[in-house]
Amino acid sequence: MTLFFSPGACSFAPHIVLHELDLKHQAQKVDLRAKTWSGGDYLKVNPKGYVPTLELGNGDKLTETAAILQYLVDQKPEANLAPPTGTMGRYHFIEWLTFISTEMHKGIGPLWKRDTPADYKAIVIQHLGARFSFLNEHFKTNTFLMGEQFTAADAYLYTILNWTHFLKIDVTGYPSMEGYMERVGARPSVRAAKMMESKGE
Repeated sequence: MTLFFSPGACSFAPHIVLHELDLKHQAQKVDLRAKTWSGGDYLKVNPKGYVPTLELGNGDKLTETAAILQYLVDQKPEANLAPPTGTMGRYHFIEWLTFISTEMHKGIGPLWKRDTPADYKAIVIQHLGARFSFLNEHFKTNTFLMGEQFTAADAYLYTILNWTHFLKIDVTGYPSMEGYMERVGARPSVRAAKMMESKGE
């Protein structure tokens, strides 16, 4: 399978999971501004024009981080990166993926845009603060999102929270959340994905 990614983008989440699962894959770097990759026009790969895209060996393609993560964890269910399908645990896993996708990922999105007015950015950061407080309380009693077990949802949340460093959002008031970031960031899969992305592969 081939993961189309852009360094540091939300495609970093499936990149982490691919390493967690030790799944054989190729990684293709995408220039999101030019909409190109080493094979040419990226819009021919994904007409949406953004990452991630996961291309399977049979030519089928998946887009959207939450969908790709669920596909990946089901390739090796024994790795326990998600609860078994059909269990309440799995629905709680989907609940977390949805929260991250809608409240965190899309919530922080306007801060990346150069044309977002400063007063609106302040509102966005205030809104994110409520989400950070929620997560900080959660991590006071939970090592990971679903308790003591690291899951693919943690790879997604780590990716989004890591953007606070690039965007210079002060999160020092959320020590439990910061501790969570340190725990996830220390995982070999995260380090391996970072190394590969820094090399452009």
